[in-house]
Amino acid sequence: MTNIAVYPGSFDPITLGHIDIIQRISLIYDQTVVLISQSPNKPALFSAEERKALIEESLSGIKNVSVDVYQGLTVDYMRDINAKVIVRGLRAVVDFEYELTMANMNKMLAPDIETLLVFADPKYYFISSRGVKEVAQHSGSLQGLVPDLVAKALIKKMKR
Repeated sequence: MTNIAVYPGSFDPITLGHIDIIQRISLIYDQTVVLISQSPNKPALFSAEERKALIEESLSGIKNVSVDVYQGLTVDYMRDINAKVIVRGLRAVVDFEYELTMANMNKMLAPDIETLLVFADPKYYFISSRGVKEVAQHSGSLQGLVPDLVAKALIKKMKR
């Protein structure tokens, strides 16, 4: 049986913090799926297809990682692929309350699926997709925040 972890998020855009967690998780699980969640309540700068392409290119060196797009409950997607672990990243105490609520909701919906909270590397605590977009919007340096290819895509997107 393959041990699959699913790392869901909007990844709009993927950051170096996300990549750090994905790299670390990929060493533990047979397969890691980066799941791009689509929510009508959270408008995105990049389309799901653009995010998928950016993530795949950013993670091309990690063989046991795949990227998928899903609209719906993460636990339903996980049942479809027979995955048992949701991975969530924690940057700071502020993330904990939200993640605890989500983990408990998922546990109620799917008692057989566990949530694994992974602490962000301290050098990435301050990075968020929202913050990265704001820096890009004001023409700030994206060095050390996102992969170079994502920085280029952000700059191009902001010029429109």
